Amino acid sequence: MTPPERPALEVADIVRAHGEEFQARFAAWLKHEHQKALRDIARCRTAELGGHKQRCLDCGHERIAYNSCRNRHCPKCQALSRARWLATQAEHLLPVEYFHLVFTLPDELSDLAKANPSTMYDLLFQAAAGAIRAVAANPKRLGAVPGYLLVLHTWGQTLQHHPHVHGVVTGGGLSCDASGKLDASPRWVACRPGFFLPVRVLSRVFRGKYLDGLRRAHRRGELRCFGQQAALADAAAFHAFLRPLHEKDWVVYAKRPFGGPAQVLMYLARYTHRVAISNHRLVKLDAGRVTFRYRDYADANTHKLMTLDACEFLRRFVQHVLPKGFTKIRHYGVLANRFRKDRLALARRLLLAAAIAEALQAPSASDALIEPQRERCCANCGSKRLVCLRVPAAANTS
Repeated sequence: MTPPERPALEVADIVRAHGEEFQARFAAWLKHEHQKALRDIARCRTAELGGHKQRCLDCGHERIAYNSCRNRHCPKCQALSRARWLATQAEHLLPVEYFHLVFTLPDELSDLAKANPSTMYDLLFQAAAGAIRAVAANPKRLGAVPGYLLVLHTWGQTLQHHPHVHGVVTGGGLSCDASGKLDASPRWVACRPGFFLPVRVLSRVFRGKYLDGLRRAHRRGELRCFGQQAALADAAAFHAFLRPLHEKDWVVYAKRPFGGPAQVLMYLARYTHRVAISNHRLVKLDAGRVTFRYRDYADANTHKLMTLDACEFLRRFVQHVLPKGFTKIRHYGVLANRFRKDRLALARRLLLAAAIAEALQAPSASDALIEPQRERCCANCGSKRLVCLRVPAAANTS
């Protein structure tokens, strides 16, 4: 397998060329995690981080490979993390239909979310998970606890702030009562083929849970309100601000359902460890302006080009850097970390263990996405007799 061609332009190139100018212009709102992400991206796979040298014992050819920064916002550092994570997720899959749901935060809450990312994004997870749990537990809908995984994305195609969570949900679950408590002897309840839960109902429950959580956060003083949002520190003004959001339809939609485990893995490989923009979407950096590709969903998914000032490009990129320690991939229901082992074992017994073993062992297109480590060989002569020598990090003279 030949390695993918290196992009002609990388986010790191833009950071190195215009990072200092950007930080000087936007110093007032930059946080430590923003600065660290930019610093890590600029140093990734350079002599500043050190690395190792491979030497062929047959022909003497040498190749230096510098270390990765491992920052989760770096476009170059996601492949290995994704491969390791996918290997564990393959063990959690069930031989059932899977569904893809998306829960989106209204634009009116964007500025408040940028000022309070941890609180607002946590609420987004809680409200989306709570909506799935409540509607699925309703005996008139499904009457079961499904297994689901939620992934936070905060960007749109043009890097504007667009917080939403993608959900991968099992097409059914373990039987429960209306409160979501599992039955004493649960059975597996499958949903209708091709249909999970009504999105309009999910949207209303999601809206109610989010706004209720937002009011509680405001009462506890957990929301920072400053600048154009300063007036919202007042309780009456905040309630008036939320009132129109109660009347608005919140965007929740269901994409076409996946097939089996192979399709789910392919989806997870694309979405879970994605950053705001990949290097392959960058076209050029010229005269302080960045041109990149994007998909215009409002125009039949047409591929277009957008050009931004380099500092504006970095501003849009940096606003998607998550707070330190924030968990962007979370599991719920049958897949909840605390109960996963026992509940998955029960679900497999109910669904027949042989079926899941056959589904996971069958060769599929997803196998290539997990990217098993290839045996190293000399790029010059093909010999496998290689030795690795450590290359120390270069002294930082800046």
